[in-house]
Amino acid sequence: MKITLSKKIMGYLLIIFIVLSLSGFILAQVVTNIYVLISVLVITFIIFAVMLFHFFDKYIKPIEKASWTMDKLLQGNYYARVNQEMNGTIGELSGKINTLAKNLSKLTIQEQIQAEQLSTIIENSESALVLIDEKGYIHIVNRKFLSVFGKTSQAYVGYIYYDVIDHEAIHHTVQETFLYEKRVKETFSITHNDEKTYLELVGAPIFNERKMLKGAVLVIYDITEFKHIELMRKDFVANVGYELQAPIKSIKADAEKLQNHTSIDDISKDTLIKIIYEESTRIEMLLDDLLILSNLEKDETKLHLRTVKTGEMIDDILPSIQEKAEKKDILISVEASREIEFTADEEKVKQILFNLMMNGITYTPEQGEVKLEIHSNGDNIRFKVSDNGIGISKHAIPRIFERFYRVDKDRSINTNGTGLGLAIVKHIVEVHNGEIQVDSELEHGTSFTIDIPKSQTVNATSTKRIGKEHSHDKQSSND
Repeated sequence: MKITLSKKIMGYLLIIFIVLSLSGFILAQVVTNIYVLISVLVITFIIFAVMLFHFFDKYIKPIEKASWTMDKLLQGNYYARVNQEMNGTIGELSGKINTLAKNLSKLTIQEQIQAEQLSTIIENSESALVLIDEKGYIHIVNRKFLSVFGKTSQAYVGYIYYDVIDHEAIHHTVQETFLYEKRVKETFSITHNDEKTYLELVGAPIFNERKMLKGAVLVIYDITEFKHIELMRKDFVANVGYELQAPIKSIKADAEKLQNHTSIDDISKDTLIKIIYEESTRIEMLLDDLLILSNLEKDETKLHLRTVKTGEMIDDILPSIQEKAEKKDILISVEASREIEFTADEEKVKQILFNLMMNGITYTPEQGEVKLEIHSNGDNIRFKVSDNGIGISKHAIPRIFERFYRVDKDRSINTNGTGLGLAIVKHIVEVHNGEIQVDSELEHGTSFTIDIPKSQTVNATSTKRIGKEHSHDKQSSND
């Protein structure tokens, strides 16, 4: 800018010099004293030069500086400023340019922050996102989309959606969104490594301020977990119906016999009444376990905490377990530190041990063994119930805590369990902030290991009771 300014000054000075020279040449024809004429012309040139320099410094130079600053602002350099101090109108103009530059700089920083925040939100969203313009070209795909459908962002961005996305459901949703200019929802599934993932796709049109369609945004939710929950709910309803069907049919059949056959002898009548009682007890056990499980699954579950003495707890539960074990000639062994004390809901802990040991008795052949171990494990108390029974296959272990899940349905027909025992155990352990682990091998037995903190704290929001306590003769094992 200084070079440009110097060239302009030199140009103007040259013009003044030429004009004065011509004027001197003309005046020399009439002026007799040539020295006076030259002196006047030199002085005049000096005066014009000084005035020119002053004019340039006072007006032209600030305007040039302001113009240079505006060029930088137009180029996107919002840190450019007019640093020269000036007065008057030019000074006001410079001050306003500096204020404009400062505001543009702040606005740019805010836009960058917002863009980074938006990018962070999009990239870390748990839902897959795709932005498509009105011509069908993809502008944005986020990290979740790439994790679900594979490839890199470069494989999608800048391409028409139907050339790079293979799923017909997505094509249909985009077309419906553009055609009807309204929100469209569709559900589809994809399979990767033999695992099926269920997805819900929502397409929403994007309009500008004139209500003209400018594109669409696709949001894809992973609903696999909800599908599994829905399937479990359907299975649960079917299983409850199945579990209730047999005893109700038996009760109905025996009641019809009692009603229609008046000649039934006392022995047969007693047998039928016994069957009706046993089947109604089975239904009662099932409903009781369902109620316990329902209360345990509530968010607001209150534990009745107290100091539990291990020795006294073992003495409370062993008699009923021994009675069941003796019928199958099964040995019950206990290896426990009886002096250990811990804080827990004693009745719930008893139910854990009862259900696990009864489960062991049920699935252990005659003359087998079920063992209970209780020891300290750091800040936890460890319970371990093991048996040498039929065992559980590796693929079935992850599902044994599901309600009504049967490891071997053929061998579970006559177990008289409700199928809820292990589900109850799991939930009781969870509300005690504990962990449960299963180790098993077919035909070699099963062991359940539970760690529960010795000290428990009650959640301030826990205000509901866990239902009525049940006596041990009504607590059931899982299968």
